[in-house]
Amino acid sequence: MDFPWFEFLGLMLAFGINAIIPGADFAMVLRQAVVHGRREALFTSAGIATSILVHGSYTLLGVGVIVGQSLLLFNILKWAGAAYLVWLAISALRSAPPQPPEMSEQGAARKGDMAAFALGFLTNLLNPKAVLFFLALFTTLVSVHTGGQTKVIYVGSMALMLFAWFALVSVFFTTPRVRLAFFRFGRWFNRVTGITFLALAVRVALAQQR
Repeated sequence: MDFPWFEFLGLMLAFGINAIIPGADFAMVLRQAVVHGRREALFTSAGIATSILVHGSYTLLGVGVIVGQSLLLFNILKWAGAAYLVWLAISALRSAPPQPPEMSEQGAARKGDMAAFALGFLTNLLNPKAVLFFLALFTTLVSVHTGGQTKVIYVGSMALMLFAWFALVSVFFTTPRVRLAFFRFGRWFNRVTGITFLALAVRVALAQQR
């Protein structure tokens, strides 16, 4: 059986457009890049990409349909996601101003690799809009006749695309000139990112089932 390239390219195009729209994932990678550096930002990006594998897996297994149609399950996910974003906002607002590495204590501001990975993983996993987005993608762009192995390739390709995108974001925002520009904002950077996470929390809390 020939690989459905037309369907695959249409799916990846729709996913790619959604991926580059700034949201909680972008805000998290940006903050990690500026405050903690490239390594933490890349591990956070890997966490986000891994979460995509989870979303794709339960969508293929039909669990996504249950979550999308169950008001109780949807609300549990929604409020868990909103609470997590509020926690991120409070953490950002209470953090010390970001400083260049040579001005900060060695290891004081660095997070562990797994902590950075978990931060990205949970940021994406607890977003109820991701559930609805995957359902919409696979119900509108993927044929019911598409084989399971092909769908697995689709999900894996999405995860790789998302990691590649956020890896580019990580590299860009950790270039010395760009990062130094953010350092000049001092506490304002924390305030802006904190308010951004709060706004995203409100957006998640107001999310409705389609």
